Amino acid sequence: MTSSDDSSTPESPDLRGVRILVVEDAWQLGMAVTDLLKDLGAEVIGPAATATDAQRLASEQPPDAAFVDFNLRAGELADGLIRWLNEQGIHVVVTTGYAVPAAVSRHAVMVLQKPLSEAALLGSLRPVVARKAR
Repeated sequence: MTSSDDSSTPESPDLRGVRILVVEDAWQLGMAVTDLLKDLGAEVIGPAATATDAQRLASEQPPDAAFVDFNLRAGELADGLIRWLNEQGIHVVVTTGYAVPAAVSRHAVMVLQKPLSEAALLGSLRPVVARKAR
């Protein structure tokens, strides 16, 4: 993950009260995203490395938002998980280093290309933060 700004700046969102599911099979990236979100006050679920684990976690503790890597462990694709999360009314942001099929993109509010920047990651949560503030 790249840092294009300091996460302690006034522009950083206050994520207190926001529950976020992180689905990422790359352990270091999953932990970096998790740590960043926790530092900003979010309750983080995961990281999960498979769609099955992610769906179980989301069923136990429904998230407000989810960051989902499209390509998961052992060649698994997250298209079914993304569709399911979207059907649950969860704000889905797909993260990937590859092209994502249009059929999957329509179930996500945003697709972020890796390497992820903190600014893009946090910017993708603005609608969730605004909705929680209401």
